[in-house]
Formats: sequence, C-alpha cells, structure tokens
Amino acid sequence: MTVIQNSVDIHKPIEAVYAFLSDMNNHKRLMPDNIDNWSSTTDEARFAIKNMATFALKISQRVVNKEIVCTPIEKPPFALTLKWKLEDKGVNQTGATFVIEAELNMMMKMMASGPLQKLADHQVTMLQSILG
Repeated sequence: MTVIQNSVDIHKPIEAVYAFLSDMNNHKRLMPDNIDNWSSTTDEARFAIKNMATFALKISQRVVNKEIVCTPIEKPPFALTLKWKLEDKGVNQTGATFVIEAELNMMMKMMASGPLQKLADHQVTMLQSILG
C-alpha cells in the first residue's frame, strides 16, 4: 500500500472545514487544471484526469468533524482511497490532512507516485486558499 499525504492549517472552525469537504460538489474547486468532465452530487463525483484515467468516487464514510473517506464507485485502474482527516486545533484553527492510499505495483508506483503527490499538495493548497 502506497500512502501519500499532505497537511495544512486552516483558519476556520472545524465545523466549517468539515461542511465544505463533506460536499463532493466543493471538491471540484480543489482539483488541478488537468481535470476534465467533472460532474458531482453531494455524495459522488465523476471526472477524468487528462491522458490518464477516469474516476468515479463516492463519500463512503463521514465522521462528523473528524474524517471524510472517498472510495471508487466503479473499478478504478488501481485500488484507491482518499481521506480528509480533520483535527480541531482551537478557536478558528483546523488541521486538515489529505491522504491518498493506493494499491500500486512497482511499475504503477513509479508512474503514479509523482502525480498523486502533486494532487495531494494541490488539494491542501487550494483548501487553504479557499477557506483561509
């Protein structure tokens, strides 16, 4: 199992960060420019990564103000779980960690690790930029 992650501190109460992340419609704003054909509901999102793969994800678990877990709806190119873990750090301060867990063979790991790390980095940067 390959685990890729990045963390950021957000100057908002944990409830606000959780409310934003628990709606898949908001996740489009966190995505990089190489995402095409985005469609979403509160619980699901479908999108394509240019020159790579198409994904359909759903929020499979919500733990209020703690964690949001997204898993594939359809069979992805590799087993994948995306998680947002939240930590209350006091008044108007929330720690957010984006974790990508992927089942990658050696060849896929060489090809996908860099783009997946860029995705994690981009998502936390965008979350901080949107929510402050």
